[in-house]
Amino acid sequence: MDHSTQRALAEQLLALHHPGRPLVLVNVWDVASALVVQRAGLPAIATSSSAVASTLGYPDGEQIPADEMLAAVGRIADRVALPVTADLEAGYAAEPVDVAQTALALLETGAVGLNLEDGIDPRTGSLRTVADAADRIRAAREAAREFGVPLVINARTDVFLEAGNASEEVLVEGIARLAAYRDAGADCLFPIGVRGPDEIRRLASELGHPVNVLAGPGAPSVAELGELGVARVSLGGGPQRAALGALAAVEQLVERVGGEAELHPGRAGAGDRLDGGGGGGGEAGAGGEG
Repeated sequence: MDHSTQRALAEQLLALHHPGRPLVLVNVWDVASALVVQRAGLPAIATSSSAVASTLGYPDGEQIPADEMLAAVGRIADRVALPVTADLEAGYAAEPVDVAQTALALLETGAVGLNLEDGIDPRTGSLRTVADAADRIRAAREAAREFGVPLVINARTDVFLEAGNASEEVLVEGIARLAAYRDAGADCLFPIGVRGPDEIRRLASELGHPVNVLAGPGAPSVAELGELGVARVSLGGGPQRAALGALAAVEQLVERVGGEAELHPGRAGAGDRLDGGGGGGGEAGAGGEG
């Protein structure tokens, strides 16, 4: 992909982040699922690290080799015409300079967005320090600047997951962390694990920057999240779990009706062919009528 096209896709992705009118991302895990999302008319493609990892036989939590994750992202970016943003966990690297190399490798795939979490430092067994996590974001930002594409960085903090709550003390720490990540160059801030409307509203208000919330049981609806000032809503591994649940239901259907079963591919885009709709300029529906 030439840099001018990639820059345009990055700018397109960033422009979709509107506090109050959130971008909804149905996270994908392979080319087929990405083509389904594209055909549905959504404006961007986002991967789920856990879903990609499980598809390739790895547990979640940076257990997948970086090159396998990047190869999966590259296959997706090569086949869709939409901006692609990839969840690369904590960057598959110990030091900021190595995170920069991961960011460059991601850009080489044609993707234009990056989820980067603070996460657990394997050297300490604790959440990375604010300074260390901010340095990693800064390194990714500088690498993208040198590459010539404005990579859209979604910086995630795991402080709420680690604490298991959003108490006042944890909320203050989360806001401080995310403010530092914003100042280090993040375009969007992801307080994963926060579900309460009051906490979400406070995060969006105090940070004054696009905020990403993970949708799911116990979280407000997309419309309510918009009213709270959220700019981005992602589904994480939920779409893959739903797809696998549907696959399990196929066996029950076949047992009931035997050879008479018809699986109606149009209902879920399951009939998508993989011989079109790619980054070569195809429109949203070009990948699989047929």
